[in-house]
Amino acid sequence: MLPKFVRFATAAATAAIALGAVLLALAPGAAAQSQAQGAQAPQASVEMTPPDVLVKTVTLEVVDIIQKDKEIQKGDRKKVIALIETKVLPHFNFLAMTSSAVGRNWDKASAEQKLRVQEEFKTLLVRTYSSAIAAYSTQKFDFRPLRAKPTDTDVTVNVRVMQTGNQPVTIDYDMEKRPTGWKVWDVRVGGISLVANYRTEFDNIVRERGVDGLIKALQAKNSSNETPAAAVVPKK
Repeated sequence: MLPKFVRFATAAATAAIALGAVLLALAPGAAAQSQAQGAQAPQASVEMTPPDVLVKTVTLEVVDIIQKDKEIQKGDRKKVIALIETKVLPHFNFLAMTSSAVGRNWDKASAEQKLRVQEEFKTLLVRTYSSAIAAYSTQKFDFRPLRAKPTDTDVTVNVRVMQTGNQPVTIDYDMEKRPTGWKVWDVRVGGISLVANYRTEFDNIVRERGVDGLIKALQAKNSSNETPAAAVVPKK
């Protein structure tokens, strides 16, 4: 079930390391949203950092944590998820990514359905990334110079993940400047868009089984993905 977008999510786990921040935490309700906003407040100075500097700083911080934590290296799921939630989640506009991934079907979903899709989508990505994050802690990164004007509000940050004996994996972060700082709204790994890839798969499922069918498909995948296999970086 969901083979294509799951395989892509596994490959895109490289992107989680390269930024160390690949999602915006999804709140299950208003109280959770308030709590998330409160948690972000102390990071204001980091969030207003230029996008290329933000990518580099957070990437190196996450890699350093992994390299020093033996339990994470051994696959301690709780510690890995905690690392993702504290260092990865706050820098992506995940709500926007989810609605974009669902595409034209987003407006067909009820408020409850939207919330459930968001929760299951977040779970899918967090579990996928958590299975691969330690594997990429030894990779070297080439942070490319940012090509943008100071007045630009939409930019692309380019990173290359260097691999011994293989071609580098290119990762492009499409970012937009929000009132709280720069947020990623799409990631392209090897030229493949995360949002576009999920949109194709989600659209097929919704067309055949409706929004509830998409929710059930994600739930089934998450149930079977509680102990996922390690990811493999796609070779060029």
